[in-house]
Parts: sequence; C-alpha cells; structure tokens
Amino acid sequence: MKYHISKTISPQEFLGAKEKVIEALKTEGFGVLTEIDIQATMKNKLDKDYRPFLILGACSPTYADKVLSIDPNMSALLPCNVSLRELENGHIEVSAVDPIAAMASLGNPLIEPLAREVKEKLARVVDAVN
Repeated sequence: MKYHISKTISPQEFLGAKEKVIEALKTEGFGVLTEIDIQATMKNKLDKDYRPFLILGACSPTYADKVLSIDPNMSALLPCNVSLRELENGHIEVSAVDPIAAMASLGNPLIEPLAREVKEKLARVVDAVN
C-alpha cells in the first residue's frame, strides 16, 4: 500500500516552496504545529550533509477533534506530516502522509470516512503547489 501522496515540482527557491505548501495547507484548514529541519538536524547530530529537507507537522483542529473523540489513542498518529525535499536535480518533492494508510487500516470503521476526507484535503494541498 502506498503510504504517501507526492509530486515533484520544478526547481525553485526552497523557502518559497515551503511558503506555498503552508498557504495550500491553510486553504484546506490546516495549520503547521511543528517544523523539523532534517538538513540541520542530520548535520548537527551525525555530521552528515543532506539537501534541504523539511517535515511540517500539519493539523486540522476540526479533524483532529473528530478523530480523537472516536479514539484518543489516535493521537500517536497526529499531526499529518507534509515534507519538502530538494532532489539531486534541483527539483523539489512535496509529500504528505496518506491518512488512509496511517489510520483507516486500524480497523475502526468510524475513522475510515474521516481518513478519506483528510486524504482528499492533503491531495489538494500537494496538487496546489507548483
């Protein structure tokens, strides 16, 4: 099962691409709760060089509330991660977790329609970034 939704966009300024992702998330009702700079972390912790690479922890309070009201232990799967990473050719891959792969397979039929709705929103986010 594919566990992410992704697309590759043309070479551009990395922070500009990040802002496009954040704006697309806002359009779909998500905020960014966390930001992990993989490039900086790997350099600091392992002295290993990475190309620009960010993980944004995105959250839709409305959907988080619905999911947590059904199963509070789903908190282990929140927020929805959206990543940006520069590829060797300078293009940027934008990737989001597939909530169906992450949540719906856990067997709670009340979660499945919510996971589908969030997947649709995240797919629109990825699609909107160019």
